[in-house]
Amino acid sequence: MSRVSADLPADPLAPFAPTTQQWFRQSFPQATPVQARGWAAIASGQHTLMLAPTGSGKTLAAFLWCLDRLSRAPADPDAPTRVVYVSPIKALVRSPLPSTMRKRIAGTSISTNFPAGGW
Repeated sequence: MSRVSADLPADPLAPFAPTTQQWFRQSFPQATPVQARGWAAIASGQHTLMLAPTGSGKTLAAFLWCLDRLSRAPADPDAPTRVVYVSPIKALVRSPLPSTMRKRIAGTSISTNFPAGGW
């Protein structure tokens, strides 16, 4: 795994579809550094591990990439589940994120489920 440069891309939203770019720009003032670097690595096809403090945008970085790709590819009725995101910590599932994500994708054809379980 290679390390991503400390330089931020000029336009971190460039790899996204125009509708995704527009949604992000209307919803947030700008991409956080971890998002900008993460999207650059993901767009280049690298397996990507993002390390940053809580609240820095790591989860949105992963979700937005998935949602953008879903919006570009037609649904396959034989494979209705197209993305599974497994949170490594229960706290994320119990955080305000699920309700925030639901509000932000309201009016789209995207459905979500945030189950919480334990061992």
